[in-house]
Amino acid sequence: MSDIVEKTLTALPGLFLQNQPAGGPAAPKASFSSRLGGLVRGITALTSKHEEEKLIQQELNNLKATVSAPTTTLKMMKECMVRLIYCEMLGYDASFGYIHAIKLAQQGNLLEKRVGYLAVSLFLHENHELLLLLVNTVVKDLQSTNLVEVCMALTIVSQIFPREMIPAVLPLIEDKLQHSKEIIRRKAVLALYKFYLIAPNQVQHIHIKFRKALCDRDVGVMAASLHIYLRMIKENSSAYKDLTGSFVTILKQVVGGKLPVDFNYHSVPAPWLQIQLLRILGLLGKDDQRTSELMYDVLDESLRRAELNHNVTYAILFECVHTVYSIYPKSELLEKAAKCIGKFVLSPKINLKYLGLKALTYVIQQDPTLALQHQMTIIECLDHPDPIIKRETLELLYRITNAQNVTVIVQKMLEYLHQSKEEYIIVNLFESILVLNTVDTYAPDNAWFIQTMNAVFSVGGDVMHPDIPNNFLRLLAEGFDDETEDQHLRLYAVQSYLTLLDMENAFYPQRFLQVMSWVLGEYSYLLEKEKPEDVITRLYKLLMNDSISSETKAWLFAAVIKLTPQAHSSNLVERLIQEFTISLDTCMRQHAFELKYLHENIELMKSLFPVDKSCEEMVVDASLSFLDGFVAEGLSQGAAPYKPHHQRQEEKLSQEKGDFFHETSSLKLEGIKKLWGKEGYLPKKESKIGDEVEAPPIPQENLTIENMDQVITKRDQSQVLTQSKEEKEKQLLASSLFVGLGSEGTINLLGKADTVSHKFRRKSKGKEAQREETTSAHSVTCSSLSSLSKVTCENNYLNTFSQLLDSESLTELPLVEKLSDCSLSAPSLFADNDMEIFHPPPSTAASVAKGISLYMHSNLMEVCNNEAVSISSYKIWKDDCLLMVWSVASKSGSELKSANLEIFPAENFKITEQLGCCLPVVEAESTRNFQYSVHLEKPFTEGNLSGFINYQLMDTHSVQLEFSINLSLLDFIRPLKISTEDFGKLWLSFANDVKQNIKTSESQAALPSALKTLQQKLRLHVIDIIGNEGLLACQMLPSVPCLLHCRVHTNVIALWFRSSCSSLPDYLSYQCQKVMEGS
Repeated sequence: MSDIVEKTLTALPGLFLQNQPAGGPAAPKASFSSRLGGLVRGITALTSKHEEEKLIQQELNNLKATVSAPTTTLKMMKECMVRLIYCEMLGYDASFGYIHAIKLAQQGNLLEKRVGYLAVSLFLHENHELLLLLVNTVVKDLQSTNLVEVCMALTIVSQIFPREMIPAVLPLIEDKLQHSKEIIRRKAVLALYKFYLIAPNQVQHIHIKFRKALCDRDVGVMAASLHIYLRMIKENSSAYKDLTGSFVTILKQVVGGKLPVDFNYHSVPAPWLQIQLLRILGLLGKDDQRTSELMYDVLDESLRRAELNHNVTYAILFECVHTVYSIYPKSELLEKAAKCIGKFVLSPKINLKYLGLKALTYVIQQDPTLALQHQMTIIECLDHPDPIIKRETLELLYRITNAQNVTVIVQKMLEYLHQSKEEYIIVNLFESILVLNTVDTYAPDNAWFIQTMNAVFSVGGDVMHPDIPNNFLRLLAEGFDDETEDQHLRLYAVQSYLTLLDMENAFYPQRFLQVMSWVLGEYSYLLEKEKPEDVITRLYKLLMNDSISSETKAWLFAAVIKLTPQAHSSNLVERLIQEFTISLDTCMRQHAFELKYLHENIELMKSLFPVDKSCEEMVVDASLSFLDGFVAEGLSQGAAPYKPHHQRQEEKLSQEKGDFFHETSSLKLEGIKKLWGKEGYLPKKESKIGDEVEAPPIPQENLTIENMDQVITKRDQSQVLTQSKEEKEKQLLASSLFVGLGSEGTINLLGKADTVSHKFRRKSKGKEAQREETTSAHSVTCSSLSSLSKVTCENNYLNTFSQLLDSESLTELPLVEKLSDCSLSAPSLFADNDMEIFHPPPSTAASVAKGISLYMHSNLMEVCNNEAVSISSYKIWKDDCLLMVWSVASKSGSELKSANLEIFPAENFKITEQLGCCLPVVEAESTRNFQYSVHLEKPFTEGNLSGFINYQLMDTHSVQLEFSINLSLLDFIRPLKISTEDFGKLWLSFANDVKQNIKTSESQAALPSALKTLQQKLRLHVIDIIGNEGLLACQMLPSVPCLLHCRVHTNVIALWFRSSCSSLPDYLSYQCQKVMEGS
């Protein structure tokens, strides 16, 4: 390896010194080559790490003196940079040269700038503070007429560039997409791809230009755009279904060899391009028959042409198989893909066998019979000498596990666990074993369950995640449906742990000892032959063991405290108290004193530590009201009131800033009016009226994972007439592993056979369900929509509904007094211009409550229909949620006998049906209305609500219609009304910020006009105007604030967003740019 490095770095001088003038290049080149080559040869000749450090430190000292000398020329600086790069590559700190690398990129000629950019890209990371010094140089080079300088600037932008400075170069890079040179267009696309990775919301407005890049006449530009599309389609495939034909056409051209020969690799046309296109098609065709039909032919052609015996063709075949099983299935393609998998699995080459197992692991969920076809090969792979093959085989077995083969598969996993030494593999195997073991549908009996968990904890208890033992203890505590089985399970666990503790010279991981101590402390009362004193004696031996950690001793002490009320003799407990009350460990000493004072009153201990009450709910006084008297007494004596942590941090930060400005003697503040102070905006402090608004915390997000059941069939096993002894053993193992994959007993891959009786079933927690219902009831803030007025046909229905929703004029949002003199039109409050004010018609207004007379809502939109009914929907933007209203109307006027609406669960939303009525409507037999409140649980950019409606007309059968409605984050943005002083406090507490400069027309140059546009179209609350600056605020439901500081220059609006949510400023920045450019 050292020879390769030496040859590579020896060749660098020719690269950096090429194109030198004819006069006298030999001396500098020889000098540079001798210095760098001598350094490399000197390092490779060393025999110890200490000598290398000494030599490198000497070289760094020489380089530091050279780059700091005023007589150092740019040519010498370039040579020093290459040597610094080599030292940095070896792992030594060369930070003193970072600033000189930036200067070299700024000041040198083409070759020197090239080395400077290279050094910067290797030295600095995206968040490095010195990177800001390079922004102006990048902007200047992007505007250069020299193609090399433009290429260097685009390259450095696509590698490292500060996220907050993207708006400074984004317009320049957009212009480069139209450049005449294909290399510039390609590098511009890659730079935009980098921007999409670090700040996707800032490049959303140029998606149309991405489509043009996909159709670019240069293959390299088109290939570069595929990176962006692959990323975007992974996030939201439905938005790019219309491009399926384009991707199919490109893949046909690639497979047909229509691309230039330069893109071929070992006679295979553009293999990496094929792989990317196959991945894109797999995402687009998933669960979509119409889209999948467009790609059947090209997939068949790809499988047919990828026949060359080369690794890259195997990679293409693997992606083809993955795509075939991802899209809507076609039997002919599935058969060909299965043959490819068989070739991979049966191949003697390890790489191909691994690919076959990997593909089989994926497709086994769609076609479990493939595992039966290759079962003997899978058995042989279990004993393969390559650990990667063996690990992938275990992953495959994990996918086909059911209640009938779980014992054999877990045994194989445990055997591999004992052999493996890699921590990563051990942790992954733990997770697989625990899923198979703790899921209530798999464990065959109590003994197997406990014994398997003991083996898992014994092998790697210290490397597993802390949640694993906690979940195991929770499983024991909560139990299952049968209380008798629960007691037997707990009793067996206690007996097994006592047996393990009685073994001589046995060592157990700390987490396993913690599990033992908790179980013995909770369930030792189930023992009939053992007394509590005997259990305490075993725990006492562990406490006196010096190899036990302090944390584990705390668990053991807690178990002793639980067992003390049950013990009749207290001699051992008193001795334990006596020894640990003088312990040097503060935690153990505290536990000992707690036990000492509790032990004086055994009846109190029995009431505090009842038997088998670990799952009962405890009443906790979260407000600590019992301390109110103590607090009041302290305040009356002059004690300072409690300040939350964030308030103390803000005061400390403000004090540090104040001290800094106070100590800076060069700053003259005479004659300048003080507007801001520690408490915020000072002029508003005295006249401030109202309560302070405090930014509530961001709600926690709960992630749930659901396993989907799939039913598969079983195939009869044929007997082999003549087999060797080894083959018979493999056949017997195969019958144990692949049992349950048959037609006689249906199973699901991540569940249990339906025909097998469940040994363990999780009991339903009544209190938890009741608590969830109560929480859900409190979250309901809106009522549902009752039926509309009676109509006889679809046209009458739509006219009536439009009359109910439309209004002649739009009531403007309240503005600050300084904006009252602006006369502008009143567009909708959102950028899509589809919102209106809800004004009920006079005929129904009398029936509406006064508090709900106005609603912001979208236009009525038909989401689906057929020949009998029309289903329409619209949005109502309430203060605390988004209210979705669906209406089913009969086109013929026939009476709707029944209608039901179901909404599929959405990842980012909490959807609650509203059962009341909040809109002015009249009952009608030909319409049905449904109303759901949508609460945001997780920030997103684009999402949708999908579902179906079942309806039945009189004298007809039930019919089902599916629908889908797009939602944006803008649907959950509401004004935040706070004071200027609160704005200042919140501004200091937020760390996530985004800056954006937007060019505007002359009509938008005035600050009041710009603020009014943002207020009306984005629902931003205008707080105040200070000179040429404006303050605005909004919140993302339920309670995530975002602040905006706006300043207007000549035809430029400078926006500065800050929020506690990292994605919200990016999104609002993009929306502001979209609104200002479109208005």
